[in-house]
Amino acid sequence: MKKDEHKMKNGNFLDACQNALDGIIYAITTQSNIKKQLVIAVIVMLVSLFFDLNKAEFLCLMFTVVLIIVAEMINTAIETVVDLYTDLYHPKAKIAKDVGAGAVVITAINAIIVAYFLFFEKISTIGLKMIDEIVNSPVHLAFVSILLTVIVIVTLKAAATKKHKFVKENFMPSGQTAVAFAGLTIIWLTTRNVVIFTISLVLALVVAINRYENRKRSKLEIVTGAFVGVMVVVLIYGLALIYLGTTFSGITEFLSNIKI
Repeated sequence: MKKDEHKMKNGNFLDACQNALDGIIYAITTQSNIKKQLVIAVIVMLVSLFFDLNKAEFLCLMFTVVLIIVAEMINTAIETVVDLYTDLYHPKAKIAKDVGAGAVVITAINAIIVAYFLFFEKISTIGLKMIDEIVNSPVHLAFVSILLTVIVIVTLKAAATKKHKFVKENFMPSGQTAVAFAGLTIIWLTTRNVVIFTISLVLALVVAINRYENRKRSKLEIVTGAFVGVMVVVLIYGLALIYLGTTFSGITEFLSNIKI
């Protein structure tokens, strides 16, 4: 008995370090929550390199990450000890496990609060800069409009399951027609050249007629596709106009480049 008790104790400092290392390795290799938290911690640390955090902010972030992992390890230790003494349900065993889990939840809430104060303002600033660049760039705005048109078409088609076979066969918008008329609308909104618009209109109609003559799409599907393409572009450019009008003084310049 004494021999077993001796094995449970640390003989020296090196033994203590080795036992602590064994505990860390056990927690990392057996607990899925700790694995996930470590992956998130690595990602957060790498992302923090791009946010120019000062020493105090970085230390606060580091302490928060370590606190979550430590709380999860303590919770694991509590659960292991409880399971060692009883495999049956017991109110006190439940309390011990619930309190340990509660500690992990509190550290997670604390991490969310810390992340908000450290990153939200910086992320929102970066987001506004990106929006500014897109709204003020005709090329970016046109690209986003076409991309969203494609996304809307794909989403509508994905939503039409086998349960909606009639809708899928008769009312699904033509993707090629939608993109063609989205491009036509962009040209209409960003150019004053009637010749270019007329040529673009002819090309869009050629796409629509080709889809119909090849019996790929019905008249209703072609009309629906054209409507979706036009409406998505109008919506995006309208939002851009509202954004400029409510946020910047450059609305006059924006309007001078658009003819509706």
